[in-house]
Amino acid sequence: MNGFIEVFLLSLIPTFEGRYAIVYGIGRGYPLWETLLSASLGVLLLSVVLPLALPLIDRIMLWLEKTPLRKVAHLYLYYVERARRKAHPYVERWGFIGLTIFVAIPLPGTGVWTGALAAYLLGIEKKQTVPALILGGLLSMAITVLPALGLFG
Repeated sequence: MNGFIEVFLLSLIPTFEGRYAIVYGIGRGYPLWETLLSASLGVLLLSVVLPLALPLIDRIMLWLEKTPLRKVAHLYLYYVERARRKAHPYVERWGFIGLTIFVAIPLPGTGVWTGALAAYLLGIEKKQTVPALILGGLLSMAITVLPALGLFG
């Protein structure tokens, strides 16, 4: 498989994402610029697509309210709305910068996938979510690639 496509596809995997796709590409001996570009494209794609796709969950749950699974759907919708209400003051204060930092921390359980889900559940607007996911994802890659190259590590 072409190294560019390989790194790109790895950058789309939850928790692996661009930060570890870069380490993989460098470890495989792929050209640095190609590895950085393909991983960055993966982060950009996820950062735009996920915030658009996650609201479909609410539509599915609203549809499920008209089926025998209405109790599950109602419970989900109730807890999501409750979490949004409780988190609202924090989202208003820390929304963009908080989400960016959360996504940038290169640890399992953080990243673009988890950040997009958190932004959706907490009701952070898409105009804040997409730039925060992009910036956080790219920062995470930078934080990871510097030690992988022997810099700051």
